[in-house]
Amino acid sequence: MNRTALAIRHVAFEDLGIIEPLLIERGYTVRYLEAGVDAIDRATVTAADLLVVLGGPIGVYQTDRYPFLAEEKAAIAARLGQDKPTLGICLGAQLMAEALGATVAPTGKVEIGYGELTLTEDGRASPLRHIAAIPVLHWHGDQFAIPEGASRLAETQGFPNQAFSRGPRILGLQFHLEADHRHIERWLIGHAHELAAHRLDIAAIRADAARHGAMLELAARAVIGEWLDQLSCG
Repeated sequence: MNRTALAIRHVAFEDLGIIEPLLIERGYTVRYLEAGVDAIDRATVTAADLLVVLGGPIGVYQTDRYPFLAEEKAAIAARLGQDKPTLGICLGAQLMAEALGATVAPTGKVEIGYGELTLTEDGRASPLRHIAAIPVLHWHGDQFAIPEGASRLAETQGFPNQAFSRGPRILGLQFHLEADHRHIERWLIGHAHELAAHRLDIAAIRADAARHGAMLELAARAVIGEWLDQLSCG
């Protein structure tokens, strides 16, 4: 039976990346909703077999600046209330955390570039074990608290809450497993102002993408593949 994967995209270059072909291989029909353009209503969001909420350079608390966030939050909350398979990445994970009652707030700092995670005991027992000791792409400044009833899976020195799960069907990742290293230039262009404001070394990020990208892609496919297997078993 054909299954539907719905992705909420907040900015064009932060798409499903390397996850999309994996979903297609597993029989999903992939469709995007463009935040701020398309209606993000509860019926559509809850109807999909799988929801992926992608990243973006805004905060979950900026509803006054970006009114569409209110509708998006309500739709995500409705889906999570039904415990339907949902994956959140960066902003997506933050939206999920808030929908589950956790706080999300700016930290006054950023974590941008490739770096390893430290997995918790729960993390080492989860699909994230495939990325142990492999640098992943970070691109965030906000931080979510771990929702009540969820498991904390990973941390870095500056950001102690990097991933959470609530049962086998709900997974939130602060970092970017989906980013295609072959398209890192789109990120460097799209986030040019942020990179300049924080005086970050663009050449180093570009070099790290080339150095770690292929290995990270294989590990990321293993992570997402195992998580999708859990959904099938459930």
